[in-house]
Amino acid sequence: MWLILLLMLCPSALAGEDIYLLENADGTVSFTDMPEHGGYTLFLAAPPSVDQLNTTNFPKLDDYDHLFLAAAQRYGVTAELLKAICVAESGMNPKVVSPAGAQGLMQLMPATARTLAVDDPFDPAQAIDGGARYMSQMIKRFGDIQRAVAAYNAGPHAVERYNGIPPYKETQNYVPKVMDIYNFFKKEAPLSRMSVELP
Repeated sequence: MWLILLLMLCPSALAGEDIYLLENADGTVSFTDMPEHGGYTLFLAAPPSVDQLNTTNFPKLDDYDHLFLAAAQRYGVTAELLKAICVAESGMNPKVVSPAGAQGLMQLMPATARTLAVDDPFDPAQAIDGGARYMSQMIKRFGDIQRAVAAYNAGPHAVERYNGIPPYKETQNYVPKVMDIYNFFKKEAPLSRMSVELP
């Protein structure tokens, strides 16, 4: 779970490493910090920051706001948090496939998608609904946003094992980045005045 453009925070982007892109024959896109051949192109050369959150860097930045709002109402998760996770995971690209196999806007692993009854993780509506449902479960399970975000990245068992954010470099970087994006959206680009407040 992770990746894409100037704030898509794939694990390597979070670590400040270059990210390379490969357009696959089936139309999906893969990212890696270790290109295996010359078909990859440099995609991200520096860690992203919230001042890069705009439609120039993210052409689809606002395309799915209606889906975030609908999912927020369904599952009681703030729309801005869902959008922040989506930016961090996929950079708002519904065709993204991570090197680990996570798919779509919310970068759901196939097994997680099946558990959430997401038949097509490349469909924005299904992906956002599944990601929102999963975040709702994690927030209820852990009682706060940061540990829920850590569970989204590292898995709930890792959060339970360490009784908090696991000491994995990727997760240690991922959580504050998502929180920065979340706080940016809440303050600078709220999706709705009726967004749900989280603990």
